[in-house]
Amino acid sequence: MLNGYRIIEFEALGPAPFAGMLLADLGVEVIVVHRKTDTGTPGKLKENLLNRGKRSIALDLKDPADLDVARALIRSADGLTEGLRPGVMERLGLGPDEALKLNPKLVYGRMTGWGQTGPRATQAGHDLNYQGLSGALFYAGLPDQVPGVPPTLLGDIGGGAMYLAVGLLAGLLNARSTGKGTVVDAAIVDGTSHMMALILSMGSLFSTTTRGQSLLDGPHWSRCYACADGKYLTVQCLEPQFYALFLETMGLSGDPRFADQLDQAQWPDQTAALAQIFASQPRDHWITLFAQSDACVGPVLSPAESQSDPHIMARNIWLPGNAPAPAPRFDGITRTPGPIPHTGQHSAEILTDLQEKGLL
Repeated sequence: MLNGYRIIEFEALGPAPFAGMLLADLGVEVIVVHRKTDTGTPGKLKENLLNRGKRSIALDLKDPADLDVARALIRSADGLTEGLRPGVMERLGLGPDEALKLNPKLVYGRMTGWGQTGPRATQAGHDLNYQGLSGALFYAGLPDQVPGVPPTLLGDIGGGAMYLAVGLLAGLLNARSTGKGTVVDAAIVDGTSHMMALILSMGSLFSTTTRGQSLLDGPHWSRCYACADGKYLTVQCLEPQFYALFLETMGLSGDPRFADQLDQAQWPDQTAALAQIFASQPRDHWITLFAQSDACVGPVLSPAESQSDPHIMARNIWLPGNAPAPAPRFDGITRTPGPIPHTGQHSAEILTDLQEKGLL
């Protein structure tokens, strides 16, 4: 879908290379500038899934000759991504001001946790810290328990990589129509806060002061339950018709304890009653009971179990070698991700390409 675009990715961790993988899966030519080893030569690192479909060149950005190569790459590109602390690229002479002088159409994507400005901009942090400051972590966990630790997907990928990718795409479209580049300041704390719009749009259904009193973090019908074998189920029958179907399937339709779905005062007792019922049978019993049902009940699978699930297998969501297939899908188009390069694998051919284009 995006063949013909070139993005230069400066080696980083987590969300920035994930965004690069997403764009590579979509057809962008992504060239990763990897660091040379201490010996000054490319090293063969352990294969990193986030590098699939990319090309790699190894440079020492403190070496003037290699810095010239980096500048040539910037002149050749439509976009650039970096995931370093604010000020690092500027100190290397590769900050946005310098890069846009080299290439006025460049879309310069910056990925950080706290953003390029603000009191915390240069402070260390991780996914959980960004979620906590944004307010998103407030809803992670059950009443009277400390907030849980959501998978890093929520901040690093949802609030970070996806916003970087969308920002880059918006910048590329704008550059195509105006001839002007831009700087994308993608901060995980920004993106995670922005995603809170869904919760805030529901108004009074979500408490902003008390945990466990909101539509999805307090009810007996919106949580996980332990089964007799120590495995878990998800239950989230929000709509009245799905809740009624849930009660019917569980044989609880006439039970007065569950008649009122939305009475917060009853939620603790209703939860305790369901917990006792679910703990009486293994997970597979409940999966079989709710098979093909719209009651919104399902298993909590491990990653290994997930890959063997019939629905996951039918959609070919996982590729051989324990790697996820590209997403999203496009009608009539089959995409096979490219191989994972080792560090510096394409250095020679990339240098030759730059020389042939008169950029180096």
